[in-house]
Amino acid sequence: MTSLRFSHIGVAVPSIRQALATYEAIFGYVVLSGPFDDPVQHVSVCFLGTGEPGDLTIELVAPLGDNSPISKLLAKGIGAYHICYEVDAIEEALEYVRSKGCIVVSKPLPATAFEGKRIAWFYTPTRQLVELVER
Repeated sequence: MTSLRFSHIGVAVPSIRQALATYEAIFGYVVLSGPFDDPVQHVSVCFLGTGEPGDLTIELVAPLGDNSPISKLLAKGIGAYHICYEVDAIEEALEYVRSKGCIVVSKPLPATAFEGKRIAWFYTPTRQLVELVER
C-alpha cells in the first residue's frame, strides 16, 4: 500500500507579507521557509509554523500574476483550500488514489518551494483538493 504522510495545509491569501504579519501576531508563527515564487504553478508560497517538532505547518499561497488559480479562489472568498501529503513514489501514489475513485488534475511537475521535488494534485470523491509532494 502507498504511504501518505501529512505535510501541510495550504491557505490562499492575497498577499504573503500581510498574511505573515497576521499569523505572526496572532498565532506566534515564524517563517520556516520561503517565500518562493513558482512560475510553473503561478503562485508565491511561504511555509509557517512554530518550529516545534510535530506541529502543524501552514503554506501561505498568494497569486503570482492574473492567471494564477489562487486568484479565482480568493475571488470566491476561499482561504484554506488544500491539504498536502508526502509520498515516496508519486506515480505509484497517483495510481493508488485513482483506484480509490480520485480524479488526478495535475501530473507530477517540479516545484520551486520543494527544491525541485515533484508535486501533483488530485480531488477526492468528496471534492477535497489534495497535493502530493515526493519525498
